[in-house]
Amino acid sequence: MEIRVEAHPFDLGAETNRFAARQSDMGAVVTFTGIVRDVAGGLDHMEIEHYPGMTEKALTAMAEEAVGRWDLGDVLIIHRHGPMRPDEMIMMVATAARHRASAFEAAEFLMDYLKSRAPFWKKEHAADGAGWVAARDEDEDALSRWEP
Repeated sequence: MEIRVEAHPFDLGAETNRFAARQSDMGAVVTFTGIVRDVAGGLDHMEIEHYPGMTEKALTAMAEEAVGRWDLGDVLIIHRHGPMRPDEMIMMVATAARHRASAFEAAEFLMDYLKSRAPFWKKEHAADGAGWVAARDEDEDALSRWEP
C-alpha cells in the first residue's frame, strides 16, 4: 500500500506502469485519475489545502478499509495539494485484486471517500474572485452505497 500527498505533478503513465509491474499474482488493476475542471469557465486555478500527517493518516485508514472489504493485493493513492490549473491531474487511485470486480468496487469506494471524507479543502480562484468549494449532495449520497 502506498499513500502520497504531494505538491508536484505526477506522471500517470509511469505511476500506472510501476503499480502494475509489482502485481505479479493479481488478475486486475484498476486506475482512476481526477482532473481539475473549469466547470463555469474562467477558472484560473484551484488551490488544495490539507494538514500534513492528519491527511496521510486518514487516507491510510480508507485504504486499509478497502483492503479489508475486498481482499486487495495493493492500493496506491496519490493526491496533490497546492495550486493547480484546469486540466492538471489532482489525484490518482489504483487498486489491484485477483478479480476485476473487487478491483473496480474498491476503486469506486476509495474515490467516493476521497471526494467526501478526505481532509482536503479546495478553493477556486477566478477573475471575479475566490471561493471555497462546498460539499455536494450527490457526493454525500454516493457514500450511502458503502454502508454495511
